[in-house]
Amino acid sequence: MALHDRDRDILAFEARWSVHAGAKEEAIRAELGLTPARYYQLLGRLIDTADALEHDPLLVKRLRRVRDERVARRAAPAIAARR
Repeated sequence: MALHDRDRDILAFEARWSVHAGAKEEAIRAELGLTPARYYQLLGRLIDTADALEHDPLLVKRLRRVRDERVARRAAPAIAARR
C-alpha cells in the first residue's frame, strides 16, 4: 500500500527537522495541523511500515534505532532491579 500524503508530509517534516532549531511542537501544529502527541503516535506507527522504509530508508532506520535505544535505556533499570 502506498503512503498517504499525510504520511509523506510527516516523514518530510521529520527529515528536515533535524537541521532546524526551534520549537518543534509549534512547527508540528503550524505545518501539519496536528497536536504533538498525535504527531508522535502517527510517526511511531509509520516508521514500522514497509512503505515508509521504502520511501526513506535512511530516515526510517535512524528513527527506529533511536526509538529502540530509548526503549532499551528505559528497560535497563527495571532489568537490573530484578537481578
